[in-house]
Amino acid sequence: MGRRYDYLVALLAIVAALGGFIYFTWQPLTENIILGLDISGGISVLLEAVESEGSSKIDDDAMNRAVAIISNRVNSLGVAEPQIYREGSNRIRVALPKYGEKEGDQEKVMALLGQTALLEFRDMEGNVFLSGSNLRDAREQWDPNRGEAYVEIKLDNEGGRKMEEYTTANIGGFLFITLDGVTISQPGIKDAVGAEGVITGIPTLEEARNLAVMLRSGALPVALEIRDFRAVGPSLGTVSLQKSVYAGVIGIALVLLYMLITYRLFGLLADIALILYTYLTLWLLSLIGAALTLPGIAGLILGVGMAVDANVIIFERIKDELKQGRSLRGAVQAGFRRAMLTVLDSNVTTLIAGGVLYYFGTGPIRGFAVTLSLGIVVSMFTAVVFTRWLINLLVAANLTKSKAVLGVGEVAK
Repeated sequence: MGRRYDYLVALLAIVAALGGFIYFTWQPLTENIILGLDISGGISVLLEAVESEGSSKIDDDAMNRAVAIISNRVNSLGVAEPQIYREGSNRIRVALPKYGEKEGDQEKVMALLGQTALLEFRDMEGNVFLSGSNLRDAREQWDPNRGEAYVEIKLDNEGGRKMEEYTTANIGGFLFITLDGVTISQPGIKDAVGAEGVITGIPTLEEARNLAVMLRSGALPVALEIRDFRAVGPSLGTVSLQKSVYAGVIGIALVLLYMLITYRLFGLLADIALILYTYLTLWLLSLIGAALTLPGIAGLILGVGMAVDANVIIFERIKDELKQGRSLRGAVQAGFRRAMLTVLDSNVTTLIAGGVLYYFGTGPIRGFAVTLSLGIVVSMFTAVVFTRWLINLLVAANLTKSKAVLGVGEVAK
């Protein structure tokens, strides 16, 4: 009796802890999550290409490349859902969701777009010896032995040749990496460097990551200046928004109700896991800076349906075991074991598809791949780990010996 009581207390404590976690973290979530342009509007910035020494001629090719680079800078993961398009022959319009209402957020957005200027490598006299167009890649890394971060850079063949010429002649000196004329890094030259090199002495990985982002996306073919900055309203009407939200709530409620009716007490535990799935997914989306749009909400609801698939497969396997005469405890163990391979196969193949989409896709396609992969990983945790944990506690507490717990309708031995 004592051990049964302990299992029951543990089960109730987990459910209570989950409820408390959601209650106390709900406000921070609502403050951190970014609503898309269609839901809450955002800001609109107009950029104009201007003639600048060392920049390309302002033509269609240069402007199209500038749009692509800005898109990659603002939306490198494909989850920010911006609107970036050309206006006329030499202007680019960038519409972004509201990145919060805190003091300084507008300045951060201005700084983000203001940094989309010419990337240059300069010598100690201030002369440009290498253009940012020669940069092929820049990635942040961490050196555990030294306890410091560094940035790996890769140049094309021409850039590697010029870099080797300069560093060979200036060992012990410096080179200056500038963005829009402002120095963003001043690495010392320890030895000759060619097409591949590293920038060391960076205190934190976050600083290295910021530098790598500026290096990767700073090489615009033309110089851009901000001509207009204004707030824009939501692109979707209030009535349409309300109807969409209601439809989403009804959809999730129907899924939860179906599980409860079909799988009884086990269905209730699965519903608790689905609530955790939805909440964790929202938190992960907020942490990576994803904008929650109406299509995103629809995808989240679809994700709930995908997450419940794993529970359905597992519960049907358990029902099969019960019909063959196993005890409830034995059926649960066998059911999870038999269903595991099927669940893993379906989710791993979906993850592979998400990886392919992310690698070959751009913009919203990459965003879809990111959110899809996050949903799959979280659903695997909630369905395979969390739900199994709750069901094992329920069975160990011996609250019921009836097979009717899953709708089978007979008494277990």
